[in-house]
Amino acid sequence: MAVDFKVSIPPHMALSELKDTVQHGSFTGEMIDQYTVLGPEGVQVIVAVFEKHFFRAGNRVTLTVTLHNAGGVTHVHSVGGGGGEGLFRFDWGAADSFAEMPREVLSRYIIE
Repeated sequence: MAVDFKVSIPPHMALSELKDTVQHGSFTGEMIDQYTVLGPEGVQVIVAVFEKHFFRAGNRVTLTVTLHNAGGVTHVHSVGGGGGEGLFRFDWGAADSFAEMPREVLSRYIIE
C-alpha cells in the first residue's frame, strides 16, 4: 500500500522527524540509506529507506519514503515492503502499518 499526502514543512525537516521516530522510537528501526537531490530555486528531492523488525510478521519490513517540494509544497510518498514469508508473503499488515507511519508522525503538518 502506498500513502500520499502534503505537508507544510520542507522535505529535510519532514525527514528529520521521520528519522527520529524510526530510530529513537523503536528498538529495531534504522535508516538504511538516504539520497538527496538539490535543484534550482530550493527544490529538494529526498529518497530514504528505513527498516524495522515487526514481531507480528516475524521478520524485517522496509519503508521507502520520497519527499519533494518541486511544486512549492512538500509532497510525501511512502510505501512499505517485505515482511512476508513463503509463497504468499502474508505479513499480518506490518508493511501497510509501516507505510502509514509517516502520515501519523507528520499529521500536525498535513495540508492535503
